[in-house]
Amino acid sequence: MEYIRFTLLFFVIHAITYYIAGAINYQFSKKLYGGRDQLYQSFLRNMSDPKEAIGVNKKIIPVQLVRAIFMSVVLYPVIGFVGDLSFGLRFLFMGGLMFFYADFCSAIPFSNTLEGVIYMKPEFVKPRVFWTIQMEAIIYSVIFGLAASWMLF
Repeated sequence: MEYIRFTLLFFVIHAITYYIAGAINYQFSKKLYGGRDQLYQSFLRNMSDPKEAIGVNKKIIPVQLVRAIFMSVVLYPVIGFVGDLSFGLRFLFMGGLMFFYADFCSAIPFSNTLEGVIYMKPEFVKPRVFWTIQMEAIIYSVIFGLAASWMLF
């Protein structure tokens, strides 16, 4: 029962944080995700197209639930250890885990990952693009780290 509670709470924290970070960052990154001059038009859906946006919105919650299940299950072996840490260390662990493992150091090449810097064409990793995308990861990691440190343990 403890694991189910942990996973459900992880999902709630993740989903809310995901929306907050995305909503904040979208104000600065609209051209990357939508419009005629969309940077990622060759491989991402156009969020300024209502039909495509509706399709994305239908999938967000189910996909984030699956994502939260996987991300929470790998933490099961360390729940007790992390719970015994101070709030500050829990924050550094959870926020760092989300930022470094789930994003910046991910093996997936994208505009804000180390792999992206290696494999993506220059227009996708220009400093402006890199930092625009990176800000969402930073916002997400800080909010998630704080909320998870306070509520999960």
